[in-house]
Amino acid sequence: MKEKIVQTAGRDQLNSFAPMFAHLNDDVLFGEVWNSDGIDVKTRCIVTVVSLMASGITDSALIYHLKNAKARGVTKEEIAAIITHATMYVGWPKGWAVFNLAKEIWNEEAPEATEKDRYQNTIFFPVGEENPYGEYFVGQSYLAPVSQEQVPVFNVTFEPGCRNNWHIHTAKSGGGQMLICVGGRGYYQEWGKDPVEMTPGTVVNIPTGVKHWHGAAPDSWFSHLAVEVAGEETGAQWLEAVDESFYNTLK
Repeated sequence: MKEKIVQTAGRDQLNSFAPMFAHLNDDVLFGEVWNSDGIDVKTRCIVTVVSLMASGITDSALIYHLKNAKARGVTKEEIAAIITHATMYVGWPKGWAVFNLAKEIWNEEAPEATEKDRYQNTIFFPVGEENPYGEYFVGQSYLAPVSQEQVPVFNVTFEPGCRNNWHIHTAKSGGGQMLICVGGRGYYQEWGKDPVEMTPGTVVNIPTGVKHWHGAAPDSWFSHLAVEVAGEETGAQWLEAVDESFYNTLK
C-alpha cells in the first residue's frame, strides 16, 4: 500500500510536465505514445533505434526500426553519424553490431556505379570528397567528416596504392591520433619498425612525436576512421614520401 501511495504521488508531480509518461502503466497504449505530438516521426524513429542500440537489441525489432527510419527520410549519412555518436556512449561492440545491420539496409548500388561507388557500397561510412590535404599524399585520397562535436572523427579513404607521407603528430600536451580500419586493406608503419597490416576492426594508437605513415595496400582500397585525441596546441609535421621501392614490396 505504501509503495502504491509513493508511486501515485510521483505520478501526480509528473502530470503537468509529462502526463502520458505518468500513466504509462495504466491505460496508455503503445500506439498512443508512438503517435503522440511533441516530436516528428523521423525523430521518433531515430530515438527508437538509439534506444534499442543502447539496450543491445540487434534482432528483427531493430531491423524493422532501421528500415522504418530509412523510409521516414533518415539518410545514409545521417544514420552513420547517429550510430557513431551513440557508440561513444554505449560502446564499440554495440556500435559495430548496429552498423552491420544498417549497412545492408542503406546499401543500394547505382546501375552505373564507378569503382569508387562500388567500394562505397562495401563500407558504411561515406567516402567523401577529394582530400584537401592531398599534397601530402601519393595517389588519390578522400575525406569525410563523421563527427565534429565532442570527439572529431573523420573517415579517410585511399585508392589502391595511395598512402600519405611520413609525418609526426605534435602537441604541447595530450594529442595524437587513433586509426580504426573500417574497410579494405592497408598498412600502418612507424619509423624503424615493420609495417602493420590493417583490415576492418584493426585499431592503431599513435602517440605524439612518433614518425609514421599509413595508406592502402597496392591492390586494395582502404578506409580508416581518424579519431583526433584532444590536446593543447596540436598539429602535424609533414615529412618525406614513403620510399617507392620499399612500398612496392608490400603485398
